[in-house]
Amino acid sequence: MYPDELTKPMIEELTSVGFTELKDAEAVVSELNKESGKCLVLVNSVCGCAAGAARPGVKHSLTISDKKPDKLYTVFAGVDFEAVNKVREMCLPYPPSSPAIALFDNGELIHFVERHHIEGRDASMISDHLKNVYEEYCS
Repeated sequence: MYPDELTKPMIEELTSVGFTELKDAEAVVSELNKESGKCLVLVNSVCGCAAGAARPGVKHSLTISDKKPDKLYTVFAGVDFEAVNKVREMCLPYPPSSPAIALFDNGELIHFVERHHIEGRDASMISDHLKNVYEEYCS
């Protein structure tokens, strides 16, 4: 478990722009259901690719696209164990990955960006990819 003083700024980087943090499996099930609409979930992490690409890329994608998910959520690997495990279960058959970005449509996974698609890419590449995803799947 990571200390709060380390993870709090990384969480606030997302909650300050409209993400809701899901802390346990019950919250994940409650929010990602058959009537939830399009929901983007960022599996947050303390790693450099989360800091340099995933978080800024996701944030920027929301500013450049006319179409956006209905709801924004985050779970933190190494902190929100129950919530992360539930999201990972919902993302099967993809293997556990953090950071990772998942788009759900009424509780069903429709797009997934694994860590190996984040590593080695910069925030603008992540942002551009997500913009295209929103254009395809979101209204």
